[in-house]
Amino acid sequence: MSNRSSHVEPRWPVILALAAVVALHFSLPQILSLGPNWLLVAVFAALATLVSISHSRGAEGIAYVGGLILISSVTLAVIASLVLLVRFLPSHKESPVHLLQSAGSLWISNLLVFAAWYWKLDAGGPYRREKTKSHELGAFLFPQMALHELSPAKPENWHPRFIDYLFLSFNTSTALSPTDTQILSRWAKGLMMLQSLISLTIIVLLAARAVNIL
Repeated sequence: MSNRSSHVEPRWPVILALAAVVALHFSLPQILSLGPNWLLVAVFAALATLVSISHSRGAEGIAYVGGLILISSVTLAVIASLVLLVRFLPSHKESPVHLLQSAGSLWISNLLVFAAWYWKLDAGGPYRREKTKSHELGAFLFPQMALHELSPAKPENWHPRFIDYLFLSFNTSTALSPTDTQILSRWAKGLMMLQSLISLTIIVLLAARAVNIL
């Protein structure tokens, strides 16, 4: 097996993560969607098919752009639903239980969609990362990258996988900080600020609604 093929990352974890976001969006009340709930499902299916076909044909440029459009569409849907949740929360048009469930779904969606962004954009994207022998440059300084070359704990030919970006996103949504990973790029700092803001807004909404219920 070649050195390159040994660290090729499967894309199905990202597709599953985005599919989970779409499924959570489909389960939201209609008032928290800008259009019919099935619209995002149709957009996801069309773009995911385009990306898969492009990858299979070696058209990585089209696949990359299609992936950006796919993640952007899902991100906009999540942000729009959060704005609508803030708007309709005082009107009491939905039951408290439904609103709490919707806020929880949006929090999970926020975690997954930003993990997909970090995976997609870091070091030029997964296709460019696959071409490197070892991951040494990128928007994030993972702990494995900071180990000394002579350290026995330093892994050989290490590359970040989706789980690494998911862990980074989870920490950002819970601790509102990247914890063990340093952020080196301005675009990454901007995305993390947006993710933290969304997460904090949802947590405040959950706390406020819980206090009102009690």
